[in-house]
Amino acid sequence: MASVNKVILVGNCGRDPEVRYLPSGQAVANVSVATSSRRKDRTSGEMVEDTQWHRITFYDRLAEIAGEYIKKGRPIYVEGRLKYGSYTDQKTGQERHTVDIIASELQLLGGREGSGSPDTAARAPRPAAQAAAPAASKPAGGNGGGFDDLDDDIPF
Repeated sequence: MASVNKVILVGNCGRDPEVRYLPSGQAVANVSVATSSRRKDRTSGEMVEDTQWHRITFYDRLAEIAGEYIKKGRPIYVEGRLKYGSYTDQKTGQERHTVDIIASELQLLGGREGSGSPDTAARAPRPAAQAAAPAASKPAGGNGGGFDDLDDDIPF
């Protein structure tokens, strides 16, 4: 049976990214992202805001893009996968557990700072077979029910 490990987050960056380079030359960037939800408290009837913090890790070109464009407070869209880990706390000796999101896609939301330009999107490189799949599925000959045959004279 197939399985899926996919996370989609839309939230605000809690700090500027930390970009570093591994001895192999691979770029790695880390950033924290806050997501919030609101609910009504059953006992008091007041609105309560619940904020969750997520640790995001970017690699390669996506890490360089994150380091250049992500700033504290900026809203972003991230797709990736969960990665669980653990370590021993050196101060207390307790085993701690971690959950990281390994990003495969990044989209900057809210437009560019200082201009009205559209959002910027970036993806991690994908194998050529996956990238070519949508083009191969287009039927040969005819429009195949696509939008290529529509008039450009739309009244709105």
